[in-house]
Amino acid sequence: MDPSAALYNQLKEAQPFFVLAGPNVIESEEHIFYMAKHIKAVTTKLGLPLVFKSSFDKANRTSSKSFRGPGLAEGLKILEKVKVAYDLPIVTDVHESSQCEAVGKVADIIQIPAFLCRQTDLLVAAAKTGKIINIKKGQFCASSVMANSAEKVRLAGNQNVMVCERGTMFGYNDLIVDPRNFEWLREANCPIVADVTHALQQPAGKKLEGGGVASGGLRELIPCVARTAVAVGVDGLFMEVHNDPLKAPVDGPTQWPLRHLEELLEELVGIARVTKGKQQYKIDLTPFHE
Repeated sequence: MDPSAALYNQLKEAQPFFVLAGPNVIESEEHIFYMAKHIKAVTTKLGLPLVFKSSFDKANRTSSKSFRGPGLAEGLKILEKVKVAYDLPIVTDVHESSQCEAVGKVADIIQIPAFLCRQTDLLVAAAKTGKIINIKKGQFCASSVMANSAEKVRLAGNQNVMVCERGTMFGYNDLIVDPRNFEWLREANCPIVADVTHALQQPAGKKLEGGGVASGGLRELIPCVARTAVAVGVDGLFMEVHNDPLKAPVDGPTQWPLRHLEELLEELVGIARVTKGKQQYKIDLTPFHE
């Protein structure tokens, strides 16, 4: 079986769910190795399939002065090293069609950022790598849009596609997670992932000393959103995790502390094992009589 199809089937069949996790952006090779080692130890202990995540470039930072990462060439070298060293599949995101071929040679899952979820050329270029494609739902999109995005990948010849809920714009500087989307996204006929960290962002919601803004976040509510997602019965969880969130150069307010990762995942496994969230009720509307 094709390696991408084999991994895709493994993730679809994961019980109770799989995990995509890692620091938001590559800060250094040393840091990536440190995070991969510790996150893998936690997920292995709990029996959860892990795909390690980090970005080589954050192309949509609030400010052009913000840290973006090491870039495509250096970033992929680091991700390939950690992939081999820890025998881990890798997920990373692309922003342009021209990046897909190179990223597909290293990553096992190519992630489409939320802002780009409708970009046909990008979806097709990613699909043609043959790798699993994880499409994040745009903050501006109804869940029904994602069925079309997933179909673009399939029509390009790639059946290995997933869609990811990461919140919906609620005013100018806030996001809200509508649990109904976890059900409605199933219309895309593929695994459903919940991004439980980006969903708590407050885009451009934090004023900086000296002027300007940055994204804030509600880290303390990450467990709330994660509990909801597994209770509803998502197939996978996306989490950005950091050993020192207060010093993280990107999205620090919505990265989950590494020290609490095992504690949270253990609780979520417990919830997922008792819920019937993946089973839909067959509602009988015929009159009830004693």
